[in-house]
Amino acid sequence: MKKLLPVIAIIVALAVWAMGVYNKFPRLDETVTQAWANVESDYQRRSDLIPNLVETVKGFASHEKEVFTEVTNARASVGQIKISPEMLNNPEMIKQFQENQGAIGSALSKLIAVSENYPALKSDQNFLKLQDQLEGTENRISVSRKDFNKAVKAFNTARRSIPGKWIADAFFPDMELKVPFAAQAGAEIAPAVNFN
Repeated sequence: MKKLLPVIAIIVALAVWAMGVYNKFPRLDETVTQAWANVESDYQRRSDLIPNLVETVKGFASHEKEVFTEVTNARASVGQIKISPEMLNNPEMIKQFQENQGAIGSALSKLIAVSENYPALKSDQNFLKLQDQLEGTENRISVSRKDFNKAVKAFNTARRSIPGKWIADAFFPDMELKVPFAAQAGAEIAPAVNFN
């Protein structure tokens, strides 16, 4: 019996260790899902601010219909793509989501540029508040994307490292590597947006 105790202790230790590695994957997967929900929430906040911003600018610049149409269409296209947690490992879905968000960012830049032509608009309190909220939202989006990428990195590292890869392949084969946010082509060029 004494000879079996070290073997039993090793088996128990290995079982506890394996359970720890096993339990790591659902936690990491949930962290990625939660981080993605935060990204979507921040983008939704931006989307919710847009109609108020458009209406405020419309009051001052009613003849800028092309810009208003572009902003409205971009906002509508954003709502067409919803990414579920299961789709987070699909590079094409993430790319399409990013492209739609980029289109709305571009349209918002044009809308803000229109405001430069209207000094009364630039001093309107509603417009200034909306600009502040939009700027804060853009910062929140940036932080959420970084948090999402951090969660994706932790998941992918655990999924690709030994012994995590063995455990994941054996027990979680459907948990594929996640796709992080990546900079879009031309992102290295700063947009010409002026919030003054």
